[in-house]
Amino acid sequence: MYRILLADDEGIMLESLKTIIESNYGKECEIHCAKTGRAVVEQAQAYPPDICFVDIQMPGISGIQAIKEIKKFNSSTVFVVVTAYDKFTYAKEAVNLGVLEFLTKPVNKRVILETCSKAMARVDETRQKRSDDLRIREKLETVVPIIESGYINNILLQDDFDTYQDNYTQLLDIRFSYGYMIVVEFGDSMENGVLSNAVGSSVKANKFYSSFREIAKGFFDCVVGPIMGNRIVLLVPYENATESYEDRVEIVTRTRNMVHKFESRIDSIFRCGIGRVKELGAGMKESFQEALVALRESTSHVVHIEDVPVAQKYDGEYPQDLEHRYQRRVLEKDLAGALNCADSFFEWMLSQNGTKREDVEIKILELIMETEKKAFYAGAMKYNFSCRSNYIKEIQACSDMEGLKNWFLNKTGEICSNMESAKEKEALSIIEKAQSYINENFKKDISLDDVSRMANISPYYFSKLFKQETGKNFIEYLTEIRLRHAKDLLQNSGYSIKEICGECGYSDPNYFSRIFKKYEGVTPSEFRERLG
Repeated sequence: MYRILLADDEGIMLESLKTIIESNYGKECEIHCAKTGRAVVEQAQAYPPDICFVDIQMPGISGIQAIKEIKKFNSSTVFVVVTAYDKFTYAKEAVNLGVLEFLTKPVNKRVILETCSKAMARVDETRQKRSDDLRIREKLETVVPIIESGYINNILLQDDFDTYQDNYTQLLDIRFSYGYMIVVEFGDSMENGVLSNAVGSSVKANKFYSSFREIAKGFFDCVVGPIMGNRIVLLVPYENATESYEDRVEIVTRTRNMVHKFESRIDSIFRCGIGRVKELGAGMKESFQEALVALRESTSHVVHIEDVPVAQKYDGEYPQDLEHRYQRRVLEKDLAGALNCADSFFEWMLSQNGTKREDVEIKILELIMETEKKAFYAGAMKYNFSCRSNYIKEIQACSDMEGLKNWFLNKTGEICSNMESAKEKEALSIIEKAQSYINENFKKDISLDDVSRMANISPYYFSKLFKQETGKNFIEYLTEIRLRHAKDLLQNSGYSIKEICGECGYSDPNYFSRIFKKYEGVTPSEFRERLG
C-alpha cells in the first residue's frame, strides 16, 4: 500500500491525477488531496505520505515552502513537482530539495504513470533498506550480549587476555583506553551484610537479565557481563587514566540511581561495588577485584573502593600502570619494551626518599618471580621447583645498585628469551623423539596414532606439528625412511625383493613395488638392474 498526497489549487487537475492513479493502481494506493500549501503540510502531518505530487504555485505557502516544511518531520517522502511555470530557478530549488521529478503542465497520462511507478520503486527501496537495517539491528541485539559476555569472561579468566583486547574493543566500538568495573550483586534479602539465596537468585536472573541490561545501559555506556552466580559484572569505559573526587561522587550517585531502578523493576535486592579506573585489559581484573573488596568490606548498597577504610592502598604514589606495562611487554615477548619498563621502574625505586637496598632486592625479586609465574600459566615457558634456587644468592652477590639493576634487566631479558623459544624447543623435542621412534621402528607396522601416543599428544596436533617442523607429513616421512633403507639393501645385499619388502615394513611386495616406483621412478628390480 502506498499513501499518496496530491496538492494542486486546480480542482480539475486534482481529480485528473487522482483518476489516473486510481484507475491503474486501484487498491494499492490511499490517496489524499489538498488545495493550499498549508493544507498540504497539515495533511502530511495527519497522514504521512509515501509520495507527494505538489504544485509550486498555490494560495498561501508555495509548493517549495511546503516541501521544506514536510521534510522537517518526514524525510522519507518522495516528492514530484507539477507546475505550469517552466522556470529554471524553480527547477534548481526543486533539485536541491531532492525532488524526484519536475513535471511541466500539461502532463499526459503516460508521464504521470511512469513517474508514479518510479516514485513507488523509490519507496520500495527505502522500505527495504529500513527492513534490512531493522533485521541487522535485531541480529546485533542477539550477538552483542554474547560478545560482551565473552569480553568479561576473557578479562576475568584468561591470563593471556591482551591477545584478544583489540578484537573486542573494535567489535564493541570501545574508544577509550581506560575503564572501571562495577560488580552488581543480588539476592532475596540482606542478612548480616550478605545477600541471601544466591543460588535461587542466580536462577531468577535468567528471567530478568534482559531488563537488567536495558537498565544498566540506560545509566552507563557499559559492557554487561554474563550471570555469574548471584553477580553480574559491568565494565564502564572511561576517558581518563584517573578519576577526580567529583567524578567519583557522580559515579556513585549514578550507580545508586541505577540500583533504585533495578529494585523498582526487578523483585530482588541489589548491591554494587565499584573498582578504581585502570587501563583496559589486564587492569580490569584488578578493578574487578577491588569492586569485590568494596562489597566485602561494606554493607552499603553502593560502595566505591576508595571509600573503604581497609582498601588496598599504597603509601605514596606507586607506579601501578608501569608495573602492568612491564609484565605485559614481557608476556608479549617485546624485549625492548620490557627492558625500557624495567629500567624506568628501577629508576623510580631509586628516586624514593630513604630507599634501602633490601627494599629494592625484595621488589625486583617479587617482580621477576610474579612475571615468570604469569608466563608459566600462559603456557609460554617452563620452570621447576628448584630453578630459582640461585636468585637470592645472585642478588646478594651484587656489589651495588647498578649491579642489582643489571641483574633485574638480565633476568627480564632471559624471561623474554625463554618465552620466545620455550614452545619451539618443546615442539623440537617432541619431533626429535618421534623421529627417533620412527627410525627405530620403521620395519614394524607403525601408524600416526602409535607415534602420537608415544609423544603423548593428540594425533591431530602431532600431525600438524610434525608437518610444521619437518616440512613433510607423517606418511611421507615414514615412506622416505623405508625407501632409503630399501635402496641400501638393494645396493648392498643379496636379499630378494620380497625379503627387502619385509625388512622395510611392507607386507605386500606388489604394494611395495608401486610405492617404490612412485617415489623413485623405477621398480625395485629395475633399480637393482641399473646398479648392475
